[in-house]
Amino acid sequence: MEEIEQDIAALRRERPEATEADIERLRAGEPLAYVIGTIPFLGLTLGLESKPLIPRPETEWWAEELCTRIGDAPLRVLDLCAGSGAIGLSVLKHCPHTEVSFGEIIKAHIEQIRENLKTNTLDTTRATLKESDLFHAFKGERFDIIAANPPYIPVSRTLPPSVSRFEPSEALFSGADGFDLIQRILTECEGYLSPKGELWLECDTGNIESANQLALEHGASWTQLRTDQYGRPRLLVAYY
Repeated sequence: MEEIEQDIAALRRERPEATEADIERLRAGEPLAYVIGTIPFLGLTLGLESKPLIPRPETEWWAEELCTRIGDAPLRVLDLCAGSGAIGLSVLKHCPHTEVSFGEIIKAHIEQIRENLKTNTLDTTRATLKESDLFHAFKGERFDIIAANPPYIPVSRTLPPSVSRFEPSEALFSGADGFDLIQRILTECEGYLSPKGELWLECDTGNIESANQLALEHGASWTQLRTDQYGRPRLLVAYY
C-alpha cells in the first residue's frame, strides 16, 4: 500500500491534471510508467502509448556503457527487438556520428519509436525503422554493433502481477527456458555483422552462460559477461 501511495504522489507531480481514473489504475496495480505514459531514459523522455516493455534500470545501465563505447565513432548500429526504441534512441542522442536502425516485429511499437524520435528532437536522418521478425527485413545489411534486449524469461516463471497483468507477454517470455529468441539471434547475427563487429545482448541470469557458449560456437572470437549495477550477470558482449 505504501508503494501505491508513493506512485500516486509521483503521478500527481508528473501530471497535475491526473484524474481519479488514473489513480484507480495505479490502485489496480498498473505500472506508474504506463499511467503517466512516459519514462525517462538516459536524458530521453520515452513515450509508452503503444505499451511496449517498460525499459528497466539494468537496460539503462548497459545502454550508457554502449554509448560510451561508441562515442564519436561513425558506426552503424542495429537495435533489435527495439520496443520503445530506448537503446537505439540513446545512441542517436549521445553518439552524434552513428547511424541507427531499429528492428521491431510489432507495427505499433515502430510508430512509437517514430514518435519518440520526434518528441526528443533527434536526428531522423540517422535513423531507419523497419517492421521485422529479428533480422528478416535487414537481409544484405551489415552493422558494426547489434544491440538487443530480447524476450528472455522462461514461460514457467511467476512474475509480479504488475508485470504479468499489464506488460506484453511477447516482450517477456521466450520458450520453456527463455532461450528461444536468444538462440535465434546468436545463430544468425554473424551474417549481419561487419568485420570485427560486436553483439551486445541482454540475457537472463539463468541463461547467460548458455548464451555465452552458443556465441562462441557460432562465430564469436571472444566474449565478455558483464555484471549489472545489482551485481548480477546481465550482459553478453560478443566480438566477431
